[in-house]
Amino acid sequence: MTVSLPLVLVLGGLAWLVVKFFRLCWWAVVALVLFGFYLANTFLAPLIDHTTRSGVDVVNGTTHAK
Repeated sequence: MTVSLPLVLVLGGLAWLVVKFFRLCWWAVVALVLFGFYLANTFLAPLIDHTTRSGVDVVNGTTHAK
């Protein structure tokens, strides 16, 4: 059986669990999200994108032909 879930739903559930069980304040979550948006506008964005895509490929067992 294959189940497809949107990534936003999975990340939202993970964020909820972190806040609930690790007693992380909501303002800290908002600060981390904002930091992620600011980080996406820096010179590190291509490295983060490439690393994330490579990690997904490893998990899925697929490769990109270049």
